[in-house]
Amino acid sequence: MASAPGTPVRVRFCPSPTGNPHVGLVRTALFNWAFARHHGGTLVFRIEDTDAARDSEESYRQLLDSMRWLGFDWDEGPEVGGPHAPYRQSERMDIYRDVARKLLDGGYAYHCYCSQEELDARREAARAAGRPSGYDGHCRELTAEQIERFKAEGREPIVRFRMPDETITFTDLVRGELTFTPENVPDYGIVRANGAPLYTLVNPVDDALMEITHVLRGEDLLSSTPRQIALYKALIELGVAKDIPEFGHLPYVMGEGNKKLSKRDPQSSLNLYRERGFLPEGLLNYLSLLGWSLSADRDVFTIEEMVAAFDVADVNLNPARFDLKKCEAINGDHIRMLEVKDFAERCRPWLKAPFAPWAPEAFDEAKWQAVAPHAQTRLKVLSEITDNVDFLFLPEPVFDEASWNKAMKEGSDALLRTAREKLESADWTSAESLKEAVLAAGEAHGLKLGKAQAPVRVAVTGRTVGLPLFESLEVLGREKTLARIDAALAKLAA
Repeated sequence: MASAPGTPVRVRFCPSPTGNPHVGLVRTALFNWAFARHHGGTLVFRIEDTDAARDSEESYRQLLDSMRWLGFDWDEGPEVGGPHAPYRQSERMDIYRDVARKLLDGGYAYHCYCSQEELDARREAARAAGRPSGYDGHCRELTAEQIERFKAEGREPIVRFRMPDETITFTDLVRGELTFTPENVPDYGIVRANGAPLYTLVNPVDDALMEITHVLRGEDLLSSTPRQIALYKALIELGVAKDIPEFGHLPYVMGEGNKKLSKRDPQSSLNLYRERGFLPEGLLNYLSLLGWSLSADRDVFTIEEMVAAFDVADVNLNPARFDLKKCEAINGDHIRMLEVKDFAERCRPWLKAPFAPWAPEAFDEAKWQAVAPHAQTRLKVLSEITDNVDFLFLPEPVFDEASWNKAMKEGSDALLRTAREKLESADWTSAESLKEAVLAAGEAHGLKLGKAQAPVRVAVTGRTVGLPLFESLEVLGREKTLARIDAALAKLAA
């Protein structure tokens, strides 16, 4: 009994506030958000914080901040409210207790007194006999005497959901029709012995009460779907739920060695990308490609274009490999799509302490504005701006010794002296005039421009690669450029 055709789309994103947000989690949030926006539906942001040992308020705040930074908005949830509040599971415990009681009273669940040792022993025996090793229903039909005996022993029961003895078939929005037979879906726990509800209960109950129509989530949760469908049917019969949502299970995001990208992988942390200066729109563009594409011949697009085109039926069911270099390349494309003024402002954090190595008073706004358009054509991530412009604001360049040794070949001193002479008489209001000066110096020594400009670049900026050289010299100015060439000549002489 799925949602009726024409029912307004309601999806949810329900992370746990444990540690730094993971890029796989962001991909799930993106697909849910895009699906809701494409259909003009509702995105419910719900916090699954029932694990007091792992959840933290700091992680909760970080989660909200990350969602805002990525540009996601939500229609119901923390800081927004809504008709199904509260949206933090830690504040909904009375609801779960009430539903668990109804399931017990209706015969859909039962108390299980098995100890962990007993469960392990029976599972091992089942495996040895070649039978399924899931829960064997030992406590399904206990007599009153057995229950009293267990209580006398001081056993505290968990609550198990009673799976129906029937095959469960559903159509996955990504994977098509899937079937699970009863022997592969045993009874499962929904409430711990201490009375704390488990994910297996709270997640479907909240989806039911919040009238979620579509559940888009990771492939790792696929095996729990038949259990949840059976629970939904029970909730419908109890009057708690109206419908069973449709499910779509998204492919794994793989890391190095074709292993599932885990929280322990350095490249999985969203904070890493923020700190390196990825644009939210660039990162989201790349993450959308992990299982979906706008078209076969186009990788770079705006979030608005994604929303307009997104259909969960187009999601590829094969695992997607996270490629950091491609992610950086796409982010660079988005940097170049910015208006220059916007780009200049987004670079601000990396032009100040603690990232900038120059004194705050050394920063020159006019020089930054002059060089920003040229910097924009070079960067893959915003944090690269610091090394690209430090020569403008430091009293002298920071020499990369490898670059120095690469550029300062035999005869470089003679070339630099000629270049200095030509530059001294050049027109410093024209980058083209400065280029002609260095070109002439190269010709005087039998060198083409590429070879001639390398020693000049290293002498002035400290590096062999960077912003366009002649535009950089124009911004740095005649006096500082010539002084740095003199310093390089002195270094060569020494």
